[in-house]
Amino acid sequence: MPTYRRSVVPVKLGAAKLPLVAIVGRPNVGKSTLFNRMTGSRRSIVGDEPGITRDRIYGEYEWQGRQYRLVDTGGIVPDDPELMATEIFAQAKVALEEADALVMVVDARTELARPDYDLAQLLKRGGKPLFLAVNKVETEGLAAEAQNFRRLGIRDLYGVSSEHGQGVGDLLDAIAEATPEQADVVEEGEGPAAEQSEETGEKKIRTHGEFEQRETAVAIIGRPNVGKSTLLNALTGTSRAIVSPIAGTTRDAVDEVVEFEGQTLRFVDTAGIRRKGKTKLMAEKMSVVMARRHLEAADVALVMIDAMEGVTASDATIGGYAHESGRSVVIIVNKWDLVTTRRSDGKKPADREIFEKQVRGALKYLDYAPVIFLSALEAIGPERKGMTRVLREVVSVAKERRKRVSTGAMNRFLEKIDFQRAPVPMAKRIRIFYMTQAAVAPPTFVLFTDRDIKLHFAFERFLENQIREAFGFKGTPVWFKVKARKDSG
Repeated sequence: MPTYRRSVVPVKLGAAKLPLVAIVGRPNVGKSTLFNRMTGSRRSIVGDEPGITRDRIYGEYEWQGRQYRLVDTGGIVPDDPELMATEIFAQAKVALEEADALVMVVDARTELARPDYDLAQLLKRGGKPLFLAVNKVETEGLAAEAQNFRRLGIRDLYGVSSEHGQGVGDLLDAIAEATPEQADVVEEGEGPAAEQSEETGEKKIRTHGEFEQRETAVAIIGRPNVGKSTLLNALTGTSRAIVSPIAGTTRDAVDEVVEFEGQTLRFVDTAGIRRKGKTKLMAEKMSVVMARRHLEAADVALVMIDAMEGVTASDATIGGYAHESGRSVVIIVNKWDLVTTRRSDGKKPADREIFEKQVRGALKYLDYAPVIFLSALEAIGPERKGMTRVLREVVSVAKERRKRVSTGAMNRFLEKIDFQRAPVPMAKRIRIFYMTQAAVAPPTFVLFTDRDIKLHFAFERFLENQIREAFGFKGTPVWFKVKARKDSG
């Protein structure tokens, strides 16, 4: 059975032992801007529209030589009866329970309101170190106005400008003084065989001349409202992502880590990807951009399709993004129960083989990707139906994308291929002297040939099929590069 742990972004071993600071406050007071300032990132989407952040977003920051975790929460309005506000509040409460210190953010340019008093009372009852950050204090006049917020009854008040960084250092000093010293962390994988990426801090082990990643990043992508957040919750056994029938609920990417059969899998639930013309609000446009970025940073993409709507042109476009970026792919046909066992429109249940043919026809370039039919909603619970298969497929395709074939094995394979069977015009035929695998993730092969020309698509397809038949590479694209041998003439 998989085990689960809460996530931190970016990933560093031992991060779970770091003090956790939670940023809370009403909508549109600048919490995400403060989060981005403290972490030195653009992890949280910011904008003028209220309610942009909805899920919990984690990050890390360093201050005075010490490391901290940080969590940005959605705007809290206590006792708001609306579904979305209730779900945001539930997510924020998880962060409050986890945290070692709390930062309540208010807007210096707005009047105090009843929800501010209610939230302050809620936070004070927790008994944890509590700091009031009066944000958008960019002039001396506003600094004086900030003192009016002492009416909330929070002793430690700091006037800050998250956008410009003013006053943030004093706030961080106070947090450092109030939080316990970090315990020594003994990291796995230390020693002569271990190496560490300077950019991400992620530990990797060098084996057979290649890096073997300790963690596989998995992006859950698809159109809005296909069930991405529900799948994340089902895979991780949590209520990590907010789920609602409203399309576009997820805006920031939400991530969670699963330990499964000795592998660490980081699942990232991205915002629904729409065509540019279909996105109107700035937050929606930014969320689509961020979804593409998280896809580029992933190893594996779970491309989700809504069984009730069938395969659409948007699905084909999204699958194309994953293929062209070199991600490994698993296709998830979600809500399968609604067109089979729970079908209520009077039509006969859908046929799995026919539906898969439709998927293969629309996504021809993803013929290497396995297809899984499931209901993510049914999978939430102790049984988690079908989730083990998803996890195993992710582990399998991740392993395949990192597979390396030796040059000797590749050239023995090359000698056995009958290239006369390749459906290629004579003018486009080339002679391959030898071939080697130059890279993994995705597998990339260099062909040393008699002519420096682009491979004919039919020849490339033929060679790819032969390689897959001999060596596998399930779920991952295969790339080719051509180099003309200088002494070939």
